[in-house]
Amino acid sequence: MPTLGIDLGGTFARAAVVDGKGVILASAKVALQDRKPQGVVETIAQAAEQAVKEAGVKVDGCGVGAAGQIHKDSGVISVAPNLGWRDVPFGQLLTKRLGFAVKVVNDLSAAAWGELHAGAGRGAQDILVAFVGSGVGSAIIADGRLVTGGGGVAGELGHIKVVPGGRLCGCGEHGCLEAYAGGHNLIAQTKELLASGSSRILEQLTNDDPDTITPVTLETAADAGDVKAKEIHSRAAQFLALAVANYVTVLNPSRLVVGGGVLMHCPGMKRQVLDGVQQWSSRVSREGLLIADAELGDDSGIIGAALLVK
Repeated sequence: MPTLGIDLGGTFARAAVVDGKGVILASAKVALQDRKPQGVVETIAQAAEQAVKEAGVKVDGCGVGAAGQIHKDSGVISVAPNLGWRDVPFGQLLTKRLGFAVKVVNDLSAAAWGELHAGAGRGAQDILVAFVGSGVGSAIIADGRLVTGGGGVAGELGHIKVVPGGRLCGCGEHGCLEAYAGGHNLIAQTKELLASGSSRILEQLTNDDPDTITPVTLETAADAGDVKAKEIHSRAAQFLALAVANYVTVLNPSRLVVGGGVLMHCPGMKRQVLDGVQQWSSRVSREGLLIADAELGDDSGIIGAALLVK
């Protein structure tokens, strides 16, 4: 029987009815008007009802991929920076509303499972998935199984420390990789540079409007010779490269799947990251390593969440 997959972002909830092969039968997307837990539950229920009605089939379970740190057994979301949540019993709330079992996982865990079964990970058993979008995330599949760790937060690439006591991260801690290389934080650092009045190139690129800044703006300024922009860009790329390279050394995956809006739209950063992986991971861990772009795009998490229910 098909299952529901839910992709819970900071501004939208998307629901899809997915069959056992990872094919989306129908989907619906609804904006989050109320970010309080009960409001989000109602939004998800609305999207789910629309998707099920369109698919014209019954479903027997629901998987949710959410950006945050999640206890694997309870479905409690310990930290969800995009929603401003702390210690929310989300799995329990959504189960009660939908009337059937709900499994809540980190969005990258869901994406990795989707890529394993229906995307760039097909045929592999040991996979490292690393995405750089608004945040930085990763997931680990070893011997065909999702590695969740004792508390369910294994593979939190974005929250390894790269500068002890450094920039404040959305998780509430300081010096995380995400605080330097996640899309939201690249934008924040670029806005700080623009506000300093020391970047003529940025002023021209943005027409002195900080609301137009994206990670691509930073890369463009760096490529155009802005020294400070290049410093921010290169630091982020190097931190990412070292982190992923060390993961490759430790985990020895047969496949590294990369994705996320920052890496897909900033080719210079992606190139530096992949070059760094080749340079800094151990030689033996690189032997037989295949690096691939994620294939499923925005569907990877929603497909993976649905398949994880099974």
